[in-house]
Amino acid sequence: MKTVVISGGTDGMGKALALTCLRRGDRVVALGSNPRKGQALLDAARESGADSRLEFIHADLSLVAENRRVIDRITAAYPVVDILVLAARYYRSRRFVTMEGFEANFALFYLSRYLLGHGLAERLERADAPVLLDLSGPGGELSRIRWDDLQFAREYRPDDIMHQCGKLSDLLGVAFTRRYPDSRIAYVLLHPGLTASGFTGDYDAADAKVVAGMRERAQPMAAALPRLLRHLDNPPSARLSAFMQDDAVDVHGAPFDPGAADRLAEITADLLRGETVRSA
Repeated sequence: MKTVVISGGTDGMGKALALTCLRRGDRVVALGSNPRKGQALLDAARESGADSRLEFIHADLSLVAENRRVIDRITAAYPVVDILVLAARYYRSRRFVTMEGFEANFALFYLSRYLLGHGLAERLERADAPVLLDLSGPGGELSRIRWDDLQFAREYRPDDIMHQCGKLSDLLGVAFTRRYPDSRIAYVLLHPGLTASGFTGDYDAADAKVVAGMRERAQPMAAALPRLLRHLDNPPSARLSAFMQDDAVDVHGAPFDPGAADRLAEITADLLRGETVRSA
C-alpha cells in the first residue's frame, strides 16, 4: 500500500486522483481549504469502503504556518510518503494579500510547493520509488519572471502571475535536485492539458466569462488522469523531468537555468526567514 499526499486534493484534478488512488488500494492524505469539499471526498470514499484509507487535512496552504502544521502532522503520522502531488492553486481576479503579508497566488501556487516538497523530502526518501509530481506549466521563458516584483505589488495581472508561478515551479524543481544531489526522488513537472476540473477561484465578470468558455472546450477528467498515473506508476529515471501533456520538455535548456534556480531559492529563503521573524 502506497501513501499518497495531494495538495488541492478535494477538488478538480486532485480529487479525481485521490479517488482513483483509493480505488487502487492506496492510502491518501488530501489537503484542502474547504471543509465542505473535504467532507464530500470523505463521503465518496465511504461509499466505496475506502474511508479508512483517507485522511482529509483542512488547511489554508496560502499560509506558511499552515503548511508547517500540515508537514508536522504528516511526518508524525506517516513514516513513509511514496507520492507527493502538488496541485493546489486558486485564481484571483483581484490582488489579495494573506495575513502573513504574501500575495495569495505566490503563496499558494509557489511557496506551498516549496514548503511541502522540502518538508516531506525525508519521508519521500524512505519510499521504494518516490515521486514528487508538480502539476504546473513547464517550459516558457525566464522573461515571465518579474524578479524585482515577484508578488506583483506594482501592477497586478492575474494571468501573468499564474504564468509566472508555473515558471517558478520549473526553477523550484531545478533547485530541489541541486539541493539534494543524491536523492532518489523523481521530480516531475506536468501540465496535463486544459481539463474540465474545478477551476476554483474568485472571478470578476470578465474572467468568469473566459472560464466558462474554458470549461466548454476542456478535455474530460478521464483523458487527463492517465497522464498523471503514467508518471506515478512508472517514475522517470531522470531526477527532473517535465511534460506538456504527453510531450517531454527539455529541462536542460535556458528556461531551466540553474543560476536562476539558485537565485529564486535564495530569495525564497530570505522571504521565509522574514516570515519567521514576523511570527515570533
